[in-house]
Amino acid sequence: MSDLAYDTMALTGRHMRHIARVPEKLIGVTVGPVVLVLVFGYLFGSAMSVPGVHYREYIMAGIFTQVMFSAIGTSAAGVAGDLSNGLVDRFRSLPMSRFAVLLGRTVSDLLMTALSCVVMAVVGALIGWRAHHGVLKIAAGFALLLLLGFTMCWLGALLGLVVRSPEAVNSVAMLLTMPFIFLSNAFVPLDGLPKWLQVLAEWNPISAVVASCRNLWGNQAQVTSHAFPTDHPVLVSCIVLGLMLALVVPLTARAYQRAAAR
Repeated sequence: MSDLAYDTMALTGRHMRHIARVPEKLIGVTVGPVVLVLVFGYLFGSAMSVPGVHYREYIMAGIFTQVMFSAIGTSAAGVAGDLSNGLVDRFRSLPMSRFAVLLGRTVSDLLMTALSCVVMAVVGALIGWRAHHGVLKIAAGFALLLLLGFTMCWLGALLGLVVRSPEAVNSVAMLLTMPFIFLSNAFVPLDGLPKWLQVLAEWNPISAVVASCRNLWGNQAQVTSHAFPTDHPVLVSCIVLGLMLALVVPLTARAYQRAAAR
């Protein structure tokens, strides 16, 4: 096993053991998603009508995507906390790969976010959500969500290295995530939006991921738009997330080198 893989596994295990010692951290990835599913499934579901699909099935892809996208804040807060409490300085004094520090953080945050997906899938199934296509397509939908989550973990790590303040990083992360989530098809169809706003929402990467999951799971609604992201959501999602990951990983590694050198 390479030194990078060994160091990454060791640091991932460290972060996961820390969560076990502070079980309050599990509330955000278990109770929070359950509340989202119940509120949108029952409260909004009783008032919303989506052509071609029950709202409880329609909304699940949006909630999954929102939780994965919100991993920005989790990783940003974790990295900023590591910088402020001197953990990065201790890592710097050890004979270990600096890149493994970032991989350990992002992988552990991804595992926590994946736990949220498991909890939401169980609760969603209890309130009536079903994936109607085969196992491969269902797995492909969740794989795309994990790719989104991993990309957002790296983006969050970069944000934490740039902002550096644990108190400020959550506010900045919320300012980044809220417009993308609510200007998308996560919660409502886009047909009723003004044309210019509908175009922005259609080309929002979050809309592409949500539409991809709905198509792969058989939860899609009837749509009248034929924009390229709407007709080819899986292709657009993979291209955008791949490009983002290829860009943000080296930027994060460079930012960490500068932060560790201070």
